[in-house]
Amino acid sequence: MTQSLSVKCKLIVPVEYRPKVDETLQGFADACNQILEVAKQDNCWNTTKLHHKVYKPVREVTGLKANHVCQAIRRVIGNAKAAHKIHKFRPTSISLDVRTFRYIEAQQRVGVTLKCGRVDFDLSIGGYQIALLRGQTLTSATLKKSRQGDYYINLVVEIDTPPTGKTPKVIGVDLGRRDIATTSTGKSWDGSQIQSVRDRFSKLRANVQSKRTRNARRLLRRLSGRERRFQEWVNHNISKQLVQEAKQSNSALAFEDLTGIRDSLNTKPRSKTERRRTNNWAFYQLRIFVGYKAAIAGVPVVFVPAAYTSQTCSRCRHVHPEKGKSYRNGKKFKCGHCGLEHDADVNAAINIAELGASVSAPGSPGMTCLLEGQLPLFRLCMIRAEAPSIYCGVAYIRGERGERERV
Repeated sequence: MTQSLSVKCKLIVPVEYRPKVDETLQGFADACNQILEVAKQDNCWNTTKLHHKVYKPVREVTGLKANHVCQAIRRVIGNAKAAHKIHKFRPTSISLDVRTFRYIEAQQRVGVTLKCGRVDFDLSIGGYQIALLRGQTLTSATLKKSRQGDYYINLVVEIDTPPTGKTPKVIGVDLGRRDIATTSTGKSWDGSQIQSVRDRFSKLRANVQSKRTRNARRLLRRLSGRERRFQEWVNHNISKQLVQEAKQSNSALAFEDLTGIRDSLNTKPRSKTERRRTNNWAFYQLRIFVGYKAAIAGVPVVFVPAAYTSQTCSRCRHVHPEKGKSYRNGKKFKCGHCGLEHDADVNAAINIAELGASVSAPGSPGMTCLLEGQLPLFRLCMIRAEAPSIYCGVAYIRGERGERERV
């Protein structure tokens, strides 16, 4: 198996070639906008059919090379599938394939096809990028221009990933807003800093939006970029530490499947601030970062249902017998059956770890407690493991006093 990574490299573009690169970027954006208009008018979102409609007229108008037009068609179709509505393409990037760029490893140069022809540019990269690019046969890339006027090329490399295998050890990870992540081993990452940063940017955006000027719109884009980059930096650091810990202890990582959690939370009575904080919660980005880092490190990642993981006692497996009530109170968990007092997030992470063991090592006992008598069926759900691709059906049953058992 392989894992695709994008290696960001800075291009050294001489002054005399900058207008030519900008001309190609502008032509590619114009081509995308023209293709988008045709696709909307004819309601045509099939790559082959759209190609026959727009290929020749777009080449005549923009003067782009043949493969640039083909890449523009693919970008329009790809963006239309990813986004509900596309407004306009800006001249900030151009997609390249094996026919429009070439990486010269011996000289650390990249040849890029522009409207004027093929031009070679030097790369300004370090040892990390050189190691990733060594011996690679590159087939796709993206040339970008930053707001500061610098040029970068993102080269897509394929890295062989080791087989994940199975391991009886599982580290459970509980995700939240108060603490971004908490592991069953007791580690946690406080979310107060990212929350304060997001609150500050929210107030700045509110002040800027009231002005409704061109400079205000530029400032909004800049603020959005700073906030996004900080969130990515935080999630990259957390995901790296999680994968390193799992790698060192030869363990799998288990996460809650939080699909649809925003919809369920927003149906409850909430203030505008709490709704914004919930919608800004970047748990899925952390999940993506962990996924590709774990694949490279050979660490299995499994996902378990989130239901009752925070309400169940990690020692006796009891939940509160009264519907709507819980032994959890904020950061504290105190079981009313066995008296266990624990950090609520760590308690949930331990439950997630034991559920994850049912997928990573199907022979493990999982979450069980011995009960007498006939017990009604409580919940039937699917646990999906993304690495390796395993599907495991798990059922839970609940007794009169709130006990749970895996069957």
